[in-house]
Amino acid sequence: MYKRFILAMAGLVAGFAATAPAQAALQIQSWNLANGARVLFVENHSIPVLDLSVEFDAGSRRDPQGKSGVAALTNAMLARGLREAAAAQAEPAMTEAQISDAFADTAAQRGGGAGGDRAGASLRTLSSRTERDASVALLARLLAHPSFPEDFLARDKARMISSIRESETKPESIADKAFWRLLYGAHPYARHETVASVEPITRDDLIAFHGTHYVANRAIVSIIGDINRAEAEAIAQQLTVRLPQGAPLPSLPSVELSLPQEERIAHPASQAHILLGMPAIARGDSDYFPLLVGNYTLGGGGFVSRLTREVREKRGLTYSVYSYFNPLAQLGPFQTGLQTQKDQADQALTVVRDTMTAFLRDGPTEQEIKAAKDNLIGGFALRIDNNKKILDNMAAIGFYNLPLNYLDTWTAKVAKVTAADIKAAFNRKLSLDKMSTVVVGNGK
Repeated sequence: MYKRFILAMAGLVAGFAATAPAQAALQIQSWNLANGARVLFVENHSIPVLDLSVEFDAGSRRDPQGKSGVAALTNAMLARGLREAAAAQAEPAMTEAQISDAFADTAAQRGGGAGGDRAGASLRTLSSRTERDASVALLARLLAHPSFPEDFLARDKARMISSIRESETKPESIADKAFWRLLYGAHPYARHETVASVEPITRDDLIAFHGTHYVANRAIVSIIGDINRAEAEAIAQQLTVRLPQGAPLPSLPSVELSLPQEERIAHPASQAHILLGMPAIARGDSDYFPLLVGNYTLGGGGFVSRLTREVREKRGLTYSVYSYFNPLAQLGPFQTGLQTQKDQADQALTVVRDTMTAFLRDGPTEQEIKAAKDNLIGGFALRIDNNKKILDNMAAIGFYNLPLNYLDTWTAKVAKVTAADIKAAFNRKLSLDKMSTVVVGNGK
């Protein structure tokens, strides 16, 4: 399934773990270009490599009504071909193969993708001038002048439809789609690509979506590597100078908490797949750190979490059970999930709910909090131990307007969380009475 891939999981040590020592190791510089693009830059000469990304408010939440899949297809087809473009030097049209060869000739690696909120492209290139200039120029063309060839669109649509049909046979995919539908109702976050939504998508849809969303004044350019500030300014300008200015995007509806529902879906799988949750938190929420630390003890800490202890170790109902918060531009979900034998589904669900009830009522113990902090803070360095990981975090900081010192203050904010903070935050954001449940595998 194309939706929520790649970028969805790329953000911020958020949901993740904590930082290198508390000193300011990452000095993120930020400025805006005259065309409105925002730039974030970290100068790092440790290796002769440059990593960069350009992202836009072009995720699946911006899919046209009835045509879920446009955002993903638009992004996927950026490199399927380039149209001829006017420039100081002739820029002939390029095919997909020529684009791939051109990046390969400079030893550059192109990436990117589309998630729920954002979409864009990334590049890893040698910092040497010849290779860098060639690969950056090609990425700039790719962002601004995709040709969206009809034959490749037909191929990509066929691939997407095949993926959708395959996902419709898998209990985990069925559960995930039902879960988002129950939580988000008519909100764009609930939309998924379907055969019916992808089949009518045309090349004109992609051209319109690209022209509306891949614009200079909403671009977030993140750069880290072996260049100086002046070179970063020139590269950011080069990446966005061809992009048009965009009109303000229409406001999206607010996420409304719907009445809790329970949906049971029959499936021949040997195990039942269970999801439980509710919309809970947006990026930048002041409750984030208490929720992060608290969730580690509840269901985010793997074998040391309460849910694992209660559901797996004490009762042997599952191999794994988890919980996490997924903060988005708008209220993202809190989700807990597990797989268990079909005839144990109700018992497992009862144990999960009882465990969460006790956690909301009593909060974590001091011992649990210490273990959570030790793990989060101790593991943070591994989350930012290379340029690619740092780039992902910078892009999220830029897109969600988080403080530039977000990574530098991360461990300190984790360290100051108290049991009272966690209990209060969890009870502000979660209520079992408002959670919806999906069980796939033992429909009645």
